[in-house]
Amino acid sequence: MKHKGLYFVIALALGAFGAAHAQDASDTSSSAGYDSRWYVAPTIGGYYNDSKRNTDSTNVFGGIGFGRLLTPNFGIDIFADRVSRTRDGVLAPNGIRGPGQGQWPSTTLGVSARYYFGAPDSFRFFVSGGVMASYHNANDRQNSVSPYFPIPPKTSSGVSPAAQVGLGLQKSITENVDLRVEADYRYDWDGDTQPNRSGYGDYLLGFSVLAKLGSAPTPVTPTTTAPPPVTPDCSKMDSDGDGVNDCDDKCPNTPAGTIVGPDGCPKNIVIDLKGVNFKFDYPKKGHVDASEISKALAEPSAESISILDQAIDTLQRYPQVHVTVAGYTDSVGKPAYNQGLSERRAKIVYDYLTSHGIDASRLQGPIGHGENDPVADNKTADGRARNRRTELQVQQ
Repeated sequence: MKHKGLYFVIALALGAFGAAHAQDASDTSSSAGYDSRWYVAPTIGGYYNDSKRNTDSTNVFGGIGFGRLLTPNFGIDIFADRVSRTRDGVLAPNGIRGPGQGQWPSTTLGVSARYYFGAPDSFRFFVSGGVMASYHNANDRQNSVSPYFPIPPKTSSGVSPAAQVGLGLQKSITENVDLRVEADYRYDWDGDTQPNRSGYGDYLLGFSVLAKLGSAPTPVTPTTTAPPPVTPDCSKMDSDGDGVNDCDDKCPNTPAGTIVGPDGCPKNIVIDLKGVNFKFDYPKKGHVDASEISKALAEPSAESISILDQAIDTLQRYPQVHVTVAGYTDSVGKPAYNQGLSERRAKIVYDYLTSHGIDASRLQGPIGHGENDPVADNKTADGRARNRRTELQVQQ
């Protein structure tokens, strides 16, 4: 017996058991996401002996294992099995071997690991490997020539290291039972039982029933964390359609068509043409060309033109604003004449606005109010001058 080999095998077995125990403590079935319960696996099968053993060629072996999955595809078993062989008879001088002489049982304790392929609920092919210690207790009952002087049985026993590799197939039958078929090649470094022999290679074909211990784990439903919502770019949004982006809009949800300022809040737009006054009895009939407007305006006409240009700028900054162009006169003259004069004043301002880029769809009129609605006293020259005017009345 090589003691170092035995100690090595025992250390490997204890280390594997400790790793399995630590894995069990830190990773339960419910949290692992797979069935990691411990199971008991009784096994029975055929043991095909190495011809160098000089025993019968095949035997039935039995065993039991105890193991579990450590990952969805990797598992480990601690197992023991036993086989009893009949040794060949003594070879006589005539070349005929006598009946079997004695027994050669072996009891093996080891640890094996398996790697599985495929989904747990299907047939799973696996490869395996293991290390073990094998205890041999062989006897050789050879008889002497005389039955009166039998030779005492020769017995040899000892422990030797062994290792095996294999492959197999496993399938879940119920949530608590799996079936396993496995073929292994086992090499036993037994150098004690027969002289001039240091090891034997045997084949095993085993059938196991895996009985799982405890309740089946609750399937783990993977939790998915919803990605954080994408924050829209408020600078590119105008929820209430008022022309002010949502970042700058301090008054969201204003009604459609509401005139708002740069902050998105409702704003009363006043386009004041105060200072735009006309000469007495101007423009004359036929003199309503916008390019001639300065001839109809009261002096200094440049100031009136400047006020009209400011009104155009306001209308361009607020494209949603619509205005009514209305003309007025003083009280001098007949009402019918003054009505026509007020309409000519409204028309010449209307044309001035459209000729400077204001769309006619935003302008209502031109209309005239004659001498109605004075803003100053018609009894004074100054008051009458102020009443000779045109207004841009904002449609709120």
